[in-house]
Amino acid sequence: MATPPTFTAGSILTAAQMNSVGMWLVASGTIGTAVSTVAVSNCFTGDYDAYKIVISGGAASADSFMKMVLGASTTGYYQARNGLLFSTGARSDGTDNNAAAWTAVGTSLTTGLDAEITLINVNYAKWTVAKSFYVTSSAATDVVGVHQVATAYTGFTVYPNSGTWTGGYYRVYGYRV
Repeated sequence: MATPPTFTAGSILTAAQMNSVGMWLVASGTIGTAVSTVAVSNCFTGDYDAYKIVISGGAASADSFMKMVLGASTTGYYQARNGLLFSTGARSDGTDNNAAAWTAVGTSLTTGLDAEITLINVNYAKWTVAKSFYVTSSAATDVVGVHQVATAYTGFTVYPNSGTWTGGYYRVYGYRV
């Protein structure tokens, strides 16, 4: 395993140390009170090949899933969800087929918002590949998807399937693959 660089307050960092950092925070913010959407603009650029979005904290007014769209695109979202129910181990699967959004990229629960979404090619005029997961009180689900529109996007919007959100934060990280 590679040794991570050591950063000490007041020291000058070399180009080699800076170039070895794998992920950079490119956007962050907080979620307001009783909001129905969170739009993040100008966070995807040609500087990075892939992005990781983390959403956490806060709470939803009702339990549901977290939806996502890229830019203003409302077509071409495909998704496969493969999960297991905690109580029985039974399958809990689902799909989106040319939907208006990815319908389950995270959880939107009264106990908190949770999402970790990886996007590849989002800033290129190619199809965007997405990977995420979600966990509820009854199941854990792995999610993969593709946005079959060959457009470069600079931002995204997330929103609950129902209800509103209060509090929490989002972080967007760019990384080279």
